[in-house]
Amino acid sequence: MGILWTIVIGFLAGIVAKLLHPGPNEPSGFILTTLLGIAGAFVATYLGQMLGWYQAGQSAGFIGAVVGSIIVLVVWGLLAPRNSAP
Repeated sequence: MGILWTIVIGFLAGIVAKLLHPGPNEPSGFILTTLLGIAGAFVATYLGQMLGWYQAGQSAGFIGAVVGSIIVLVVWGLLAPRNSAP
């Protein structure tokens, strides 16, 4: 049940992150949005534990997952090739 919950939270966090950070070079589709949110949750958990906001074994919540997803989305925009077609 924990994995299913992580996927649902990751998908919702990915949607919110894409709404808060629109751009022409962002990933699209159900799978990529879900992976974006899940990666954002892991980034937020890792950064939160490094900064002392979360204890070991404690994961980031929904807001942390959204912030982590925005970080992942910004990195994606920097690393992904630009679409030059109009």
